[in-house]
Amino acid sequence: MYVVITCLLEMVWVFGFRTAESSWQWALVVGVIFIDFYFLSKSCEQLPTGTVYAVFAGVGSIGTVLMDSFFFGGSLNVLTLIFIGLLVTGVVGLKLADNKGEERMHA
Repeated sequence: MYVVITCLLEMVWVFGFRTAESSWQWALVVGVIFIDFYFLSKSCEQLPTGTVYAVFAGVGSIGTVLMDSFFFGGSLNVLTLIFIGLLVTGVVGLKLADNKGEERMHA
């Protein structure tokens, strides 16, 4: 649950980086970043840190590319989609590798 919250908050502050203009908006962005990293640390209490960070970074990267494309007129091409697919594959691969390591430790 914390991983979902931290990923959503990451999208909020990334959006804020692009749209904030006044000092109170920047203060809000900084506040969201602090809250986001709190939930990121809570995620690491329940899941392997490598998995949490991989999901956080992957969702952040993918979300940023998609947000740029849909909200700010950025381009989305085949090469970008291929690299998004590689990110997703990497995150899933890390999760599977973490599960294999846990199985060996419990055996």
